[in-house]
Amino acid sequence: MRDRGIALDVRVIWEHGDASRYVEEAIATGVDCILAGGGDGTLGEVAGAIAERFTGPVRAPSLGLVPLGTANDFATAAGIPTQPLDALLLVAQTPPRPLDMMQVDADGEVRWCVNMASGGFGADVTVETHDGLKQVLGGLAYLVTGIARLGQFDPIGARISGPDFAWQGEFIALGVGNGRQAGGGHVLCPDARVDDGLLDLTLIPPLSGEVVATMTTMVSEGRDAALARHAVQARLDRLEIEGAQPLTLNLDGEPMQAKRFSVRCVPAKLLMHLPDGAFGPA
Repeated sequence: MRDRGIALDVRVIWEHGDASRYVEEAIATGVDCILAGGGDGTLGEVAGAIAERFTGPVRAPSLGLVPLGTANDFATAAGIPTQPLDALLLVAQTPPRPLDMMQVDADGEVRWCVNMASGGFGADVTVETHDGLKQVLGGLAYLVTGIARLGQFDPIGARISGPDFAWQGEFIALGVGNGRQAGGGHVLCPDARVDDGLLDLTLIPPLSGEVVATMTTMVSEGRDAALARHAVQARLDRLEIEGAQPLTLNLDGEPMQAKRFSVRCVPAKLLMHLPDGAFGPA
């Protein structure tokens, strides 16, 4: 890319807080674009650091993604190339477009999220999948962990509300999507768009109280048919989640625990380089 006349400086994230400091450095030096090289967690951390420093996309550097994570859920749904050079060329050749972000307040702690806030079975699998297993098996590690975890998971009780929406009960999986999938390929919000100013909510209650039966039914029926028949779905600009007890939400794969979450969509918070047609009709 440097041989093509594009100036690139590389920084390596070693520990929590590095991404925020590097974003500060990039902004101070007046860069045009900040690239996140990693998975959904890295993308969320870098995007969140940019979002904290700008009230809108006008003055902010644009954001690009080089997928280097285990599952790369956001990149997969967006159609971003998996090869690093192709991903860099996409950034260089494609104008950025407005990207909504999700702001999550968990008992007073506020974080930003680009892709999805997920809870329940898939979220537990993501948290419990060992880094060593991911290095050996890649995205398959989530499936292996999920199979081992299946018989041990209990449904979660919660109350969820938003404009013209109210639900209370137990769920085995929950997705609040700006993007469409999380947890190594779990497509919870197949119709979500990153630029419509809304969040897609999907709740999967247990069938007859049985987690294994629910998962088996969803596999046998296929994702789209199963979601249409068994899931509770809504499209909202904000919502409240209150657990019967503290629950864990994964924000771009990074866990956050609280008893009450306030989630809102912030339209056009960033400018991001995405392929033409990304997050169009599913």
